[in-house]
Amino acid sequence: MAMIKKPVTGMKDILPAEMAVRTYVTEVIRKTYAEFGFSSIETPVVEHIENLLSKQGGENEKLIFKILKRGEKLRLDAAESEDDLADSGLRYDLTLPLSRYYANHMSELPSPFKALQIGPVFRADRPQRGRFRQFTQCDIDILGDPSYISEIELILATTTALSRLDFKNFTIRINDRKILKNMAKKAGFAETDNEKVFIILDKMDKIGWDGVRKELLENFPEETVDAYLAQFAENEDPAALMEGSDLPTIIAAVDAVRTADFKVKFDPTLVRGMGYYTGPIFEIAMDEFGGSVGGGGRYDEMIGKFTGQPTPAVGFSIGFERIIMLLLERGFKVPDAKEKVAFLIEKKIPGEKLTEVFKAAEEERKAGRAVLISVMKKNKKFQKDQLQAEGYTEIREIFAR
Repeated sequence: MAMIKKPVTGMKDILPAEMAVRTYVTEVIRKTYAEFGFSSIETPVVEHIENLLSKQGGENEKLIFKILKRGEKLRLDAAESEDDLADSGLRYDLTLPLSRYYANHMSELPSPFKALQIGPVFRADRPQRGRFRQFTQCDIDILGDPSYISEIELILATTTALSRLDFKNFTIRINDRKILKNMAKKAGFAETDNEKVFIILDKMDKIGWDGVRKELLENFPEETVDAYLAQFAENEDPAALMEGSDLPTIIAAVDAVRTADFKVKFDPTLVRGMGYYTGPIFEIAMDEFGGSVGGGGRYDEMIGKFTGQPTPAVGFSIGFERIIMLLLERGFKVPDAKEKVAFLIEKKIPGEKLTEVFKAAEEERKAGRAVLISVMKKNKKFQKDQLQAEGYTEIREIFAR
């Protein structure tokens, strides 16, 4: 059977030029978040299937890559359903693993704990622009603090990181799950209907108000649907909708101290797909992408499902892959990259001369340059063109004589 060269659908190989950008962006983000007091941690990519299917991940629970049981535990003949075959799966985000991590190590960590995670996650989703089945997430979370100070810090830290990557004029859309629930209750929806209502509302950007109304009418009475949608009318007073929430304070504080070029906007239609959100939620909207490039919110109940004790928590995730895509589309070049020098040596070069080349390379490295030593190919022009495309500004040819 012939081997297949291409990666699995929805996953990709990363070439050196993109990898250089990814490394730089990661370093900028880590440095920025460290300045805000966040500590780097790491969790496994594999989680217990019970955790992944705990009804915390919303629609993402339908996209889990499940892992078969191994050895004697895998009993195909006795399996009655798919659940009997899998005991673990690849994580679909970093939030649920963080909650398990914190529940497991709470006594060893400070409170509040400010965590930074950057790592791969997996969703069996339909690949499209800026979306893959394996992708990197970049999360910051504050665990153990019930106050809105955490939301303010998360927004400021995230927007500072984006501004240092030269992103401007973006919008932080903000809402509160409590506001969403109050609006649904006021319209006459039963509390048990909330998640279905919110899933439909979350499609507003894709199907518009007419599409949302049509889909709601397929599930609920017209009087209730119209009473609900009327609350989103343009003449509805945002201050009235936000009354009693922490959003006015959060927005005012961020506006007062921010240094990056962005705006914070209350958006009562913002839902966020995850079922675990309990309070303020937010997304990063960028016109150049045409959608969200990050988001997060408060999830005060998830850790308690592991510990049995209420633990406040809130997080913000940058859409790392989409940020990288936008930078590459701009033709972004890593600033202050080391000058790169290439030594092309002729085959069968004498030992003494080869030693001189390695010594010269060491001197260049001491001077702060990156050095490549490679054998000179027959098609020297093509080889040099390739090196120049990779950023080698100086190419030295070393001949045997």
